Amino acid sequence: MSGSPPHRQRQEVQRLLDALHTETRRSWTLMEVCGGQTHAILRHGLDQLIPPQLELIHGPGCPVCVTAAETIDRALALAARPEVILCTYGDMLRVPGTGPSHLLEARANGADVRVITAPLDVLAVARSHPGRQVVFFAVGFETTAPATALLAHQAWSGGAQNLSLLVSHVRVPPAMEAILTAPECRVQGFLAAGHVCAVMGRTEYEPIAAQHRRPIVITGFEPLDLLEGMLRAVRQLERGEARVEDAYPRAGAGVGNASARALITKVFTRCDQHWRGLGMLPGSGLRLRPPYDALDAARRFPSAARPDTDTDTDTDTDTEGCISGLVLQGLARPDACPRFGRGCSPERPLGAPMVSAEGACAAYWRYRERT
Repeated sequence: MSGSPPHRQRQEVQRLLDALHTETRRSWTLMEVCGGQTHAILRHGLDQLIPPQLELIHGPGCPVCVTAAETIDRALALAARPEVILCTYGDMLRVPGTGPSHLLEARANGADVRVITAPLDVLAVARSHPGRQVVFFAVGFETTAPATALLAHQAWSGGAQNLSLLVSHVRVPPAMEAILTAPECRVQGFLAAGHVCAVMGRTEYEPIAAQHRRPIVITGFEPLDLLEGMLRAVRQLERGEARVEDAYPRAGAGVGNASARALITKVFTRCDQHWRGLGMLPGSGLRLRPPYDALDAARRFPSAARPDTDTDTDTDTDTEGCISGLVLQGLARPDACPRFGRGCSPERPLGAPMVSAEGACAAYWRYRERT
């Protein structure tokens, strides 16, 4: 198809599909880590075109979905303070905390909750409102952590007195470790998220592949990227190999971005983090290190924003019978949930994976009928 974008060329897609059908001789199960990959797979119907022996499991790679309910509660508590302007990404507004409340409801009730598209926008809000306290509710994987780190560095070096951060950044490798060590794990190989590796490179994945004997293929988000990643993973599995491969070289995913990693290391240190659906994962989070921890909202508002490690509850089970915790662990498909389409929809979501634009439940809702 001469008019197709370069990474959706029909002839190349068919070539990779033919190779997958020829070379997949046994049953294999792969997990695509990123929610963006899940959406791309369903949007293009790839899961319907691959060999029936090859099963795709959807991973927890949606930053909004895995943000702990207790952290949402802290954001709600901060937003409720009259002196606070709470800034965050649009997807976070409808994610419930431990109760049914969310930030969109708080805004409807008078809280000053603002949607930003880039962390540095928060600096402009703080400068425009010197008499208010501006809090940035920062979520995301390693992809968005450098931009949050840049905000923290500029706010700290500029002496901003009215800006602080509620940080809930998470790291992908510890989640992959947790999935692989779970007794019920069925994952035999990973399609690693190319944009995360474009920042962090492949180094952190190599011990996981070696220790757990699972191939990990760094993969992009276009049909050719995903099929190439699947084919490389299947070839390794068929040969009994387990190593990290880079099937996304145009993004520099194998080597990563040294400047971004340096900024993350300068501003953050690793910490234990509570994930919705996966529980507390050692070393899976990022928190501000000195001197940037002076900007920590938990220090500025200790009664409203305690760190995640203080939590002694496990409230990652969503309400009213939805199985979003199992979906986030790759143990159930969204359409296996008894509430999927029966009281749970993007207009009335019961769990975070239906709320987020990158959530697996939202992907099934949006694309399943089309495929």
